[in-house]
Amino acid sequence: MKSIPLWLGTALVSVSLLGCNDTSAPAAQNNQTTSAQASAKAQSNALLKPWTGPYQGVPAFDQMQLTDLKAALEQGMAAHLADIDKIATNVAAPTFENTIVAMESVGPQLDRVFTYYGIWSANNSSEEFRAIQREMAPKLSEFSSKITQNEALFQRVAAVYQSEQMQNLTPEQQRLTQLVYLGFANNGATLNAEQKKRYADINQRLAQLYTQFSNNVLADEENHVLFLTKEQLNGLPDSLVNAAAAAASSRGKDGMYAITNTRSSMDPFLTYSTERELRKQVWTTYYSRGDNGDATDNNALIAEIMALRDERVGLLGFANYATWRLQDRMAQTPERAMDLMLSVWPAATARVEEEVADMQALAQQQGDDITIEAWDYRFYAEQVRKAKYDLDSDEVKQYLQLDKLREAMFYVAGRLFNFNFTPVAEGTVPVFHADVKVWEVTDKTSSKHIGLWYLDPFARQGKRSGAWATSYRGYSSYDGEKNVLSSNNSNFIKAPAGEAVLISWDDAETYFHEFGHALHALSSKVTYPTLNGGVRDYTEFQSQLLERWLLTDEVINQFLIHHKTGAAMPAELVAKIKKAATFNEGFKTTEYLASAIIDLKMHMLDDPKDLDPDAFERDTLNAMGMPSQVVMRHRTPQFGHVFSGEGYAAAYYGYMWAEVLTSDAAEAFAEAPGGFYDKDVAAKLVQHLFSVRNAVDPAEAYRAFRGRDAKIDALMRDRGFPLPAAH
Repeated sequence: MKSIPLWLGTALVSVSLLGCNDTSAPAAQNNQTTSAQASAKAQSNALLKPWTGPYQGVPAFDQMQLTDLKAALEQGMAAHLADIDKIATNVAAPTFENTIVAMESVGPQLDRVFTYYGIWSANNSSEEFRAIQREMAPKLSEFSSKITQNEALFQRVAAVYQSEQMQNLTPEQQRLTQLVYLGFANNGATLNAEQKKRYADINQRLAQLYTQFSNNVLADEENHVLFLTKEQLNGLPDSLVNAAAAAASSRGKDGMYAITNTRSSMDPFLTYSTERELRKQVWTTYYSRGDNGDATDNNALIAEIMALRDERVGLLGFANYATWRLQDRMAQTPERAMDLMLSVWPAATARVEEEVADMQALAQQQGDDITIEAWDYRFYAEQVRKAKYDLDSDEVKQYLQLDKLREAMFYVAGRLFNFNFTPVAEGTVPVFHADVKVWEVTDKTSSKHIGLWYLDPFARQGKRSGAWATSYRGYSSYDGEKNVLSSNNSNFIKAPAGEAVLISWDDAETYFHEFGHALHALSSKVTYPTLNGGVRDYTEFQSQLLERWLLTDEVINQFLIHHKTGAAMPAELVAKIKKAATFNEGFKTTEYLASAIIDLKMHMLDDPKDLDPDAFERDTLNAMGMPSQVVMRHRTPQFGHVFSGEGYAAAYYGYMWAEVLTSDAAEAFAEAPGGFYDKDVAAKLVQHLFSVRNAVDPAEAYRAFRGRDAKIDALMRDRGFPLPAAH
C-alpha cells in the first residue's frame, strides 16, 4: 500500500493510503466500467503508459505534456479505485495475501502519473501547472478520503491485524500489517458517518491551502530579484559575481548582476558583501517571503491550517495535533521531543552571545561604528573566522568543485556500500531537463544491477529552492525484484561555460546529506513497497550521517583539489577546517532550534483558533530569550516543511532527534580499527540502518547496530557544547 507523495499536499500523513471506493455492488460495477474506459484512454496518454526501455523501464520524461496531466490524474484515480474496490468487496475471508499484499499492487497507473506530477511541482513549475495543481488538489484529497473512509476495506485490514494469523506472519509482514492498520485508524477510519464527512471536507480544504502556501512562497522567490550594477559588488568573490551575472543574463538583464531570493544566493551575498544597506535589503527580502501583507502573504493561510488541523485531530480524540502526530514516532510524545530541544537551547544561545561579542569587538577594531544586527551576522562571522582561525571560506571554496564532490560521493558509496556508479550514455534514458544526468548503480563485486541515480543540480526558474531527494521507483521483491530509480536535486548556481562550479563548505555538506537519502533508497532490501517509507524523526539520520565522510582524509586528499592548479587541499588548510569545525555552531543550532521549537509549540496548542502566526512567533521567541541577531532558519510564513504539506508538521524537531543518532553512530566509526571506512561497522550500518528502511522499528534497528540506545553526549561534544546539567 504505497504512499501518496508528500508534495501532493493532501492532509494525509503517517501511512498515507492510496485508494478505495464505496463498497456497494453498483459502485463496483461503475468503477469497473470507468476502469475499462480509463484503460482505453490511457493508450494515448503518455503519463499513464507503462515505463518501457532499459533498466526495467524508465519514466518517459521526454514525452511529458502538461495538457495530459488532468486527464491522467482523473483516469489514474478511477483505475486505482476500481482496483481497490475489488479488494474491499472480496467475498473471501480477509487474509494477509488477499488484503494487505493485494493493496501493495494497486494503482500502477496513478503511481506513474505522480512521478510526473512531482517533477512539474518541484523541478519544472509554471503558472499553467499551478493552475492545474490548484484545481486538482481537492480532487486528490477527496480521492484519498475514499480510501481511508472505506468501511469495508478497513474492516478487512482490521480483521487481518487482529487475527490469529498475525502471529504466524514474519516480522516484516507483521510490521507491514501494523503500518497499514494504523494508517487507517489514525486517519479517520474509526469515525462515524458525520465525522467522516467533516474529516474529508477538512482534508479537501487543507489540500487547497497547502498548494496556495507553496505557490505563494515560490512567487515571492521568483518575483523579488535584486539586480545590481558593477559598482555594488564590493567584497563579493569572483565565483559569486560570475554566478550573479549568469543569473541576470538568464533573466534578460545582460550587464547586470542578479541576487535571487533563494538561500543559495542570499547566504553568500550576506557573507561577503561589504555594502551593509544592500545586505539589509537582501536579508529583509529573503526573510519576508510570505509575510509582506500582499496577495502572497501566508499568515491567514497558516491560521486557517492550524485551526483545521486541530479540529481534525479533535475528531479522533486527541488534545492537539502534536500529540496525534508523534504517537508513532521515535520520540513518541511532543514533550519528549521538546525536552531534547530545550536541553540544547541554553548552550546554543549562550554560544550565540559569545559569537556576537567576538563580532562586535572585531567590528570596533576595524572602525565600524555599528551594532551587530541579523544582516551582519554572516559577514562578521566570516571576518572572525579569518581572524580566529585564519580560515577564509572563499579560499576553502576553491577546492570544492561540484563535479569532484560528486566523484567523492561515489567513492564513499563504493567503500561503504560496495556500489559502483557508471554514467549512462546521453539519450539512453529520458530526462526532464538538459541539466539532468543519469548514472547506473551496480554492485562492485557481482556487477548486479541495483538501479539508476538521476542528478538535477542547478537552479532555474520554476524549480523550488533548497535541496531534496526523491525516488521514482523503490525497491521491492514480493512480485519480482524491482530496481530503484533515485534522484537528487539541488539549486547550485551554474558557472559560466568552461568554469568549475564552486560551492561553500555548508553546501558541500548538504550535497553529501541528500546523497545519503539516495543511498538509503538504493540500499533497500524490503519485500513490500510500503516499507520503503520512513519515520520522520529517523529518516534524516542516514543522510546526516553521510555528511561525516566529507571530512575524512580519503575524501580530502583525493577529491578536494584546487579548480585551477589541481593541487590537493593543503594540510594546513585542512587543519584549520577541522579546528574551526564547531565555529558558528551557536548561530546554526539556534536558527534551527527556533524553527523546530516554534513548529512544535504551535502544534501543541490545545486551541489554535484565531492564531496570529507573526505574533505567536515573536512572543514565543522573546519569552525563550531568542538572540536578536539570529532569525529562525525558516520563519513561519515561509515554512514550507510545515505548511505546504504535513511532511514535517510538528516534526521539524526530527533533524535534531536524528542528529543524536548521527553523532552517536559517528563515534562507532571513529572508535573502530578501520575508522570511517571500517568494513565491519560499515556492513552493520548497511544491514541494520539502511537496507531495512521501515521494515524494522527504528529504535530496534539502532540498538541492533550500536548495541544500545543513542546518547545525547556525542551530539553535545560534536557541537562543542557543555553537557546538559543532568549529566
